[in-house]
Amino acid sequence: MTPADETHSRETVVPAAPDGPGVVLLVWDAPNVDMGLGSILGGRPTAVYRPRFDALGRWLLGYTADLSASTQDTLEAEATVFTNIVAGTSDNVRPWVEALRNVGFAVFAKPKTSDDSDVDEDMLEHIDLRAESGRLAGVVVASADGQAFREPLEELAEDIPITVIGFREHATWAVQHDTISFIDLEDIPGVFREPLPRVSLDNLPDEGAWLQPLRPLTALLNSR
Repeated sequence: MTPADETHSRETVVPAAPDGPGVVLLVWDAPNVDMGLGSILGGRPTAVYRPRFDALGRWLLGYTADLSASTQDTLEAEATVFTNIVAGTSDNVRPWVEALRNVGFAVFAKPKTSDDSDVDEDMLEHIDLRAESGRLAGVVVASADGQAFREPLEELAEDIPITVIGFREHATWAVQHDTISFIDLEDIPGVFREPLPRVSLDNLPDEGAWLQPLRPLTALLNSR
């Protein structure tokens, strides 16, 4: 896939000292966020509509500082991105991965070899390992719909603050949740250079609007 120095293995990312500051963990589900963003845009995002991770990082630092002040605990932010790498695309993805690492994000990259080789289980395992360390003080999951995280996040929300960052069109469950906070990705200052061309069924223009498909029709050929 990619050289070893481009992929953070669990051994280099996960281990944490048993004592020390509490951790506020951000997990960015890149495939799912890309899917949600693509459905809003009706195609692959241009540079104008690609999320700015420096803005996301600043937001996370502010969120962690506010949580630290409210709990009177010393907390540190940890930002992670999980992504799949399709064969033959590493040269295109490499600049993005390096940019993330330069901002301060850890990246877990996994080859996309089949429909079952996504990163959902890897993200959940990472959250579990952080929880087992006894230092997990908060979790922020960035995912278009967050469905893969719902049950474990609801369990964690009994003890620590949980926030889902996504798109309100796709994450209705999180928007309406009693114990989990929801933030629309577009509401984080500076994440997008231009407003997203969003269509809401609750606020349609008089002339009507197109809602693009969430996946290509040809995907039916690969499903049963």
